[in-house]
Amino acid sequence: MERIVVGMSGGVDSSVAALLLKRQGYDVVGVFMKNWDEQNDNGECTAAQDWRDVEEVCGLLDIPCYAVNFEKEYRERVFAQFLAEYKRGRTPNPDVLCNREIKFKAFLEFAMKLGAEKMATGHFVRIGESEGRPLLLRGRDLGKDQSYFLYMLREAQLHKAHFPVGEVTKAQVREIAREAGLPVSQKKDSTGICFIGERNFRKFLQGYLPLQGGEMQTPQGQVVGRHMGLAYYTLGQRRGLGIGGGGDGRSWFVIGKDLERNVLLVAQGENHPALFSRYVRVSQLTWIGDPPAREGEPFRCTAKFRYRQNDQAVWALLCGKDLFLRSVDFQRAVTPGQSAVLYQGEVCLGGGIIEEAGRTPMADLDLLIPDAHNCI
Repeated sequence: MERIVVGMSGGVDSSVAALLLKRQGYDVVGVFMKNWDEQNDNGECTAAQDWRDVEEVCGLLDIPCYAVNFEKEYRERVFAQFLAEYKRGRTPNPDVLCNREIKFKAFLEFAMKLGAEKMATGHFVRIGESEGRPLLLRGRDLGKDQSYFLYMLREAQLHKAHFPVGEVTKAQVREIAREAGLPVSQKKDSTGICFIGERNFRKFLQGYLPLQGGEMQTPQGQVVGRHMGLAYYTLGQRRGLGIGGGGDGRSWFVIGKDLERNVLLVAQGENHPALFSRYVRVSQLTWIGDPPAREGEPFRCTAKFRYRQNDQAVWALLCGKDLFLRSVDFQRAVTPGQSAVLYQGEVCLGGGIIEEAGRTPMADLDLLIPDAHNCI
């Protein structure tokens, strides 16, 4: 009987993943990953409750369960880079790095030591195949598809992965859990960054990054307020700026950061030109399979510059270690430090980290694209 180790978080998705595999006749082992050990603002350790939920679910399914501690690996491989990016004034996405470094590296290695043929998670994605090679596909429930967070995986990891809930919808997952009598069937989904949880983000970050306040200025150099530290703001942000009225009466938005002068750049109006870009440079590229084109040959695809975004039509160009993108439509608040993830239909190709975005051409991309103004 083939053994599959399931990464269980205490939530409904991973619990149903284990249930479905058990029904399919696999030798299922549940493993709870402890990646962070801190109390929330109410003095509660949410990991302790999650572990109790895992134990109860595994007891009902009659499968063994274990807890494994990856706190050291998480702090060294994920959290350290998270802080380094914020110190640079960027906005990282630690969940992407956690999937590569913890769930599909440290945990995968642990699963193999338990004698598993594969590991499984509760991610809403699917695995396809082309000419004997695995493909990462969007989940059937497009509203819950999580391929954006898994673009850093490689073929070798997909060969060892299983995603049982990728073929069903979130509503079906809860219904399956309810019918099976799982105690987590209506458990609230976790939101935000795992090590911050429901806590105030700024308060959490202040415990790790020193405050370096400075001026808020308009593009014309007018001082309109003071910021608490560039790390605590992100491009396109409106709330929490503390700028009351003034100007033309419209809301203020973050449009950029000047790290050298420690100045937060702000402007009024949600459609201010500085918030929009068409050209994006991406680095730290990861392709799930082979690169989709040779260097210097532009190709068409779609991209997502943040998780909750519809696919955007783009031209892409590989140039050295960088990828240059030209979007058909102007994109709002493309944020350095976040990920740009590329797709061909339902197939996730891979992606990289956004380095810069602007309104002017990069890498002569327009010159290489036929009819650049009507490219797709």
